[in-house]
Amino acid sequence: MSDRSATPGVLETTDRAILRELARDGRCSFTDLAERVGLSVSAVHQRVRRLEQRGALQGYTAKVDGDQIGLPLTAFISLTPIDPAAPDDYPQRLEHLPQIESCYSVAGDESYILQVRVASPLGLEELLRQIREAAKVSTRTTVVLSTPFENRPPAI
Repeated sequence: MSDRSATPGVLETTDRAILRELARDGRCSFTDLAERVGLSVSAVHQRVRRLEQRGALQGYTAKVDGDQIGLPLTAFISLTPIDPAAPDDYPQRLEHLPQIESCYSVAGDESYILQVRVASPLGLEELLRQIREAAKVSTRTTVVLSTPFENRPPAI
């Protein structure tokens, strides 16, 4: 019996295992990956390429320590439109601000939640001013005190 799924958008068991291993260690060699999932190196290479082309595997990134690069302050900023009739183009209005690491469209009172990283409280204050000016929104900010864990791999 094949482990291929008949449902579009649902991954095969082997592909899920490959994604699970790569989510844990994106620098895993094809040799190690093949051993972990029980396939040949060439089969793993083909499957990884197919997962990349399909968009299930969207890239490989390095995790950077904010303290080490002079950006120790992480915060979440919730955006609420001042004018509910205004166009919903906040991500485009804010994409020029490199301090914004993530932008999430959310349900609830806020329209978006941003994850930002800055050097200091003064830097956060300046960023908030820039966000309010560029997007014409009100903001609510939560400063991160510590991060017991983040960027955990999804439960694949």
